Formats: sequence, structure tokens, C-alpha cells
Amino acid sequence: MSIIFSTVLATCMALGVIVVRLKAAKKPTNLKKIILPPFFMSSGALMYLVPEFRLTGSEVLEAVCLGVFFSLFLIKTSKFEIVENEIYLKRSKAFVFILLGLLVVRIVMKLYLSSSIDVGQLSGMFFLLAFSMIVPWRLAMYKSYQKMRRQLPSNTIIT
Repeated sequence: MSIIFSTVLATCMALGVIVVRLKAAKKPTNLKKIILPPFFMSSGALMYLVPEFRLTGSEVLEAVCLGVFFSLFLIKTSKFEIVENEIYLKRSKAFVFILLGLLVVRIVMKLYLSSSIDVGQLSGMFFLLAFSMIVPWRLAMYKSYQKMRRQLPSNTIIT
């Protein structure tokens, strides 16, 4: 039952991310919007204080490697553009499909792995996978944003 609940919850969260991302593309971005999400998400690492969420070395390695691999797709679809001296995240139709694809892969992996890995450890692995995906993605966005910012006229102030 917890597998079904967490799968439905993950689906709702993924759809929420898609909606937020589409709305965010309508407004100029700034460094706070790029840098803060990984910091907010990092509080989830407190789950590892509870023994049932702790991972083995190989589970950590698998989750991190898969997260970094998945981040490549997000990095490829996150581009910025300058509109009227403000930096916007370009809308990418591929981004929505990539997020949905990652969701499907995650659900399939979860259903398959839940028979051999404890649900607590599996939760810990998926959190680490997501965190390992968002950090490289946001670092790449930061680098790209800074490059765009240097292209703006020097009298343009961005917070």
C-alpha cells in the first residue's frame, strides 16, 4: 500500500514541477531561483538519521550515478535567453516530456526494486537520486545564467 501511495504522491509532485516550470518561464529568473531549490531540498537528507533509510555504499553509488546521468537531460533542455534586458528560462517542449519520461522510469524502477529492496532504503535511494540530479542541473544553470548576465549592459542590475 505504501508503494501505491508514494507512487501517486511522486506523480503529483512531478506534475506540480511541470506546472511550476511552465509558469516560471513567463517571469525573469535570478540567482536565488536557481540556487535555492537544492538548499531547500537538502533538508530531506535528515531522513538518513533514521536507520531504515540508511544506504549501503553500493546503493549510494548507484543512486548518485543514475541521478547525475538523468541530470544531463535536464541540463540539455534548460537554456536562458535575454528579453528586454532580463534573463528568462526558455520554454522547452522537450523538458515536459523528459520530466514525464523520468517519472515513468522512476515508477517502473520503484515497482521493480520494491520487491528486493526495503521501502525505507528505496526511499533513501530515490531521494539521493533526485538530489544528485538537481545539483548538477542547477550548477549548470548557474554557470549558464552567469554567462548570460555578462552579456547584459553594465547598468542593468539583477538581484
